Amino acid sequence: MEGLYSWGIAVIRGIQHFETPVLTGIMRAVTTAGSEYAYLALLPLVYWCVDERRGFRLALGLLFSAWVNGFVKMALKQPRPYQLDPSVGRVTENSYGIPSVHAQISTTFWGMVALGVRRPWSLAVAILAPLVIGFSRIYLGAHFPTDVFAGWILGALLVGLYGLLGSRLEGLLRGLNVRFIVLIVALGAYGMNALNPQDTTMGGLFLGMALGYLAMDRRFPFRANRGADGGKVLLGQLVLRYAVGMAGTVVVYALLKRWFPSEGKPWFPFFHFLRYALVGFWVTAGAPWVFLKTRLAPRREV
Repeated sequence: MEGLYSWGIAVIRGIQHFETPVLTGIMRAVTTAGSEYAYLALLPLVYWCVDERRGFRLALGLLFSAWVNGFVKMALKQPRPYQLDPSVGRVTENSYGIPSVHAQISTTFWGMVALGVRRPWSLAVAILAPLVIGFSRIYLGAHFPTDVFAGWILGALLVGLYGLLGSRLEGLLRGLNVRFIVLIVALGAYGMNALNPQDTTMGGLFLGMALGYLAMDRRFPFRANRGADGGKVLLGQLVLRYAVGMAGTVVVYALLKRWFPSEGKPWFPFFHFLRYALVGFWVTAGAPWVFLKTRLAPRREV
C-alpha cells in the first residue's frame, strides 16, 4: 500500500502544481455541491415539487449508497492523503478515506436520474458530474485517486443493480400486505444499524422515510407536479412548498437535537437513530400532509 499511497500523493502534487486561489475556490464550491448535505437539500425538492415517486426512489438509492460507503470506510479504515502528507491538504474530513463518498453518491444520484429521464442531457450529466466532483476531491487533497475510483465503481454498481432489479422489487412490494412491508423496512433498518453501529443516521432516515412514504401513499397521497386545483403548478406554490417543508425539517431536527441526549451520553445511538427517523418521516409524510391541508398540493388519485 505504501507504493500506492506514494503514487497517489504524487498525482495530487502534480495537479496542485496548477493551483491558484480562484481554482481552489471553484474546487471548494464543486466539492460542496457534491456533498451529502447538498443532496439532502435537493432530494426533498424533487419529492415535494417535481415527482414524489421518483423523489422517493432517488432518496432510497442515495441513502443506501451512503450507507454502503460508510460501511466500507469502517471496514477498510484507510487514511486520507493529508494524514500522510499535510502539505497536500486543502480540506479536512472526520472519516476514513476509501471509498470517496462524494464520488459514489454523485454517481448513484445522477446515474439513477439518467435511468429515469433517459435523455442525452441526463446521460451527459451522469458522466460529467461525478468526474468533476471526483477531480475536486483529488485536487483538494481529500482523497487519493484510488479512493475516487472506488467511489465511482461502487456507485456505478449500485446504479446497475437498480436498473436490473428496481422495477421488479417495486412490483413485488406492491403486492405485499402493508404489515409485511413494515416488517421488511424495520428489519432493513435494523440490519443497517447492526452492520454499521458507529453511525445510525442512514438506518434512521431509511426507516422514517420508508414508513412515511407508505403512510402518505396509503392514507393521503399527494401529487408533486400539480397545483392545488389539480391544474398546472405555479412557481409560487413550489417555492412555498419547499420553504414550508424545509422549515419544518429544520425545526424537527433542531428541537429533537436539543431534547435528545447528546453524543457520549447514555442511549445516544438510539435517540440519534430516532431523531433521523422522525426527520425522514416528516419529509415523506408530515410535509405532504401539511401541503394538502394548506392547499399547497392536490391529492393524487389512487
